This record gives sequence, C-alpha cells and structure tokens, in this order.
Amino acid sequence: MSSPRAFLISLFAVSAALAFGHETTWAQSSEPPYWASMRYEKVYMRTGPGGDYPIDWVYRREGLPVKVIRKQEGWRLVRDPDGAQGWISASQLRRERAALVIGKTTVALREQPRADTRVRWRAEPGVVGRILRCFADWCEIDVVGRTGWVEADRLWGDEDPKAPDPELQGDPEAQDGVS
Repeated sequence: MSSPRAFLISLFAVSAALAFGHETTWAQSSEPPYWASMRYEKVYMRTGPGGDYPIDWVYRREGLPVKVIRKQEGWRLVRDPDGAQGWISASQLRRERAALVIGKTTVALREQPRADTRVRWRAEPGVVGRILRCFADWCEIDVVGRTGWVEADRLWGDEDPKAPDPELQGDPEAQDGVS
C-alpha cells in the first residue's frame, strides 16, 4: 500500500467520503424553504412522506429545480415549476441551484448582465441550467457547459426561497413551513 497508485486510491476514497458526508449534513441542517434540484434522470414524487405512499408524478429531468417547503424525516415536500406539490425522498435531491427558462420565446444568454451586450447563446423555454450567480435582475447560468447571463424574470428557481409565495396566499395549510 506504499505505491503512489494506492495512495491516490486512498485519497480518492477519503475525498468521496467527505463529499458524501457534507451532502448528508446539508440535507439534515437546511431549514425550508430552500431550492434544490433533481439528482437523477428519474425521480418519483409521492402523495405522502414515505415509500408506501402512491406515486403521483414521475419526473424524467435531472437538474429540474424544485422548491422545498417542508421536511419530514428523510422526505421533502416540494413544489415544481408547474405548481404541483408532493413528497420526494431527500436522497433524490441535491442542493445545487438550478433554473428553468420560462416564457413563450427563446431567451438570450448574454456576455454580461446587461441587455446591450453580445448574445452568446439562445435557450428555448423549458431548458434547465445551473445557476452560477445572480446580480441585480440577471442570473448567470450554465446550460451543459454554455454560460451566459439571463434576465431573472425569464427564469423559475432564481427567487429568494423565503420570499412570500403568491401561489400559497390564502392557503394556511400550504403556508406551513414557509414563514
């Protein structure tokens, strides 16, 4: 075990364990509401917090942003971009912030957070990107390695998760865990 290869394998194993441990700590310490995204290409949303509850939706969209609004043991009550709510196992989510392009037309991904800068790429509504950072009314996103700045009003998932949610106004049960 004194070879450089054995050392690298050990170093990799320790790094993976630390990274996994960090993810577990995050999942238990974050208080709702907060943003998360789908960890896998196929994720089940259930009608209640447990594997015995019926499946309500099957998502086939790795990286899709969701808003976590309540926690119960290893399950998270989430809201998707269409407003559907249900329970997803915490192991199926990751903390990485993502955004969904919304609207009826393509959106420009620009060089800088200003409308007068060069367009790098265009994205169709429904495209999912990883949020890198936000500044004023703009967010820089990464869509499969292509980055650019998008006006925030064309994204779902960039808002402050603790801001009042207009979809929940007047529904006291849905407001649980959101205040």
